[in-house]
Amino acid sequence: MNSWTKYPQIYEINTWVWLEELSRSAGRPITLASVPDVEWDCIAALGFDAVWLMGVWERSPMGKRIAMANAGLRAEFQDALPDFKEADNVGSPYCIRRYRVDEHLGGPEALALARAKMAARGLRLILDFVPNHVAPDHPWLAEHPRYFIRGGDKDLSREPAAFIDIGGNIFACGKDPRFPAGSDRVQVNGFAPGLRAAAVETLHAIAGQCDGVRCDRAMLLLDSVFEETWGPRAGDRPEAEYWGEMIAAVKAKHPGFLFIAEANGDKEWELQQQGFDFCYDGRLYDRLAHEPAESVRQHLGADLAYQNKLVRFIENHDTLRAPATFNAEKHRAVAVAALTLPGARLVHEGQLEGLRVRLPVSLSRRPEEAADSDLLAFYLQLLCALKRGDFMRGDWLLCELGGWPDNMSCNNLVAWTWTTENSHCLIVVNLSETQSQSRIKIAWPGLKDQLWRLNDVFQSTSFERDGTELEQEGLYVDLPAWGFHFLIAERP
Repeated sequence: MNSWTKYPQIYEINTWVWLEELSRSAGRPITLASVPDVEWDCIAALGFDAVWLMGVWERSPMGKRIAMANAGLRAEFQDALPDFKEADNVGSPYCIRRYRVDEHLGGPEALALARAKMAARGLRLILDFVPNHVAPDHPWLAEHPRYFIRGGDKDLSREPAAFIDIGGNIFACGKDPRFPAGSDRVQVNGFAPGLRAAAVETLHAIAGQCDGVRCDRAMLLLDSVFEETWGPRAGDRPEAEYWGEMIAAVKAKHPGFLFIAEANGDKEWELQQQGFDFCYDGRLYDRLAHEPAESVRQHLGADLAYQNKLVRFIENHDTLRAPATFNAEKHRAVAVAALTLPGARLVHEGQLEGLRVRLPVSLSRRPEEAADSDLLAFYLQLLCALKRGDFMRGDWLLCELGGWPDNMSCNNLVAWTWTTENSHCLIVVNLSETQSQSRIKIAWPGLKDQLWRLNDVFQSTSFERDGTELEQEGLYVDLPAWGFHFLIAERP
């Protein structure tokens, strides 16, 4: 396959649940090897460049037992799945016992066959890498205890939820400073030279099976963050940065391999500098969900080299489902915004259909939900427009917005253009509950002294405007609450 596209569009699938649903529909067990061709055909037809098969690695039986003993997790399972049974908990895909495709999903051979079918349709494969912790029954704990943050009897008695006794050795449980320690996860020591060599070996093995990895909580392994989190327990800080060392080693053998960082805490730029191709844009998600348009515009004013390496989304398996965060009108507005920005774009399985239940990743099935046919039609129209146009391979520019002394509702809008030599596109979105107007400043080459026809993808309407007026005064827009324009321009 050719190199990755500049702005890949990625489809995240909860692999275990997806295969269970395909099996029920087919009336027989479906593994990754026997996924019907039509499923891959449909994903490719929607214009996706890659599929992230979330959760293919071998899950931990010990981690599953620990989860079942946690009353809080059991309540979470029951809340998402009212008829929850213990068999529905198959263990967390982020409590990994071994980086080997789970036999329930078909094992390594099944993944290889699925990858070949995807490649034949131009789809790349993304899998998970969890750098911060392993399952308590991972082989490394018995074979290489020095790879982990250690504790003692006093630590275990003082903080029994933060340390775990495995075979007489006391280990720290996996920790993100923002949350309580995970009792089903054992914390690796990112400063241990042996651990780093083993992590590189693991990544080489993963890179032989896919085209890229999504690195779970990647910011926790930044040396500065790790040192602040673990202090003297971690030992001496190495000269080389963890991610700089990992990524350079893997790309030396697999030059086209893609690294995606799940990141927060404003560490995205630092991760990019250490070699990540893309980092989650959690700040955009937060701004779209909770802040006004001006906050979004400020975010989009960042350097384009930085924005080009962000992953835009309005939901993933860690967030609430979009319909639980956004009302119907706002959902459409923020989807248009997120999927037409520079950077990678992530769509979560079930997002197109408007599913509302956020499923805990340990569960093997989800409750039955009716698809929102109107929302699905909207997404299909949006994805079709993105696939059909070549404008998003061009130059992106955030637009200036003009208002009037007695009407500054332009502050409720965001707008940008995409331009190639032969195509021009304008996106305008009202990120407010108020009808809003503005003059949108457009900077297309050769704009003036020509007549332009603007075709609205969603309204199935078109109108003509004089290029000189567009350049000097801007395009007048009047949008209802959460309204948007997706305009494709042509010279009549």
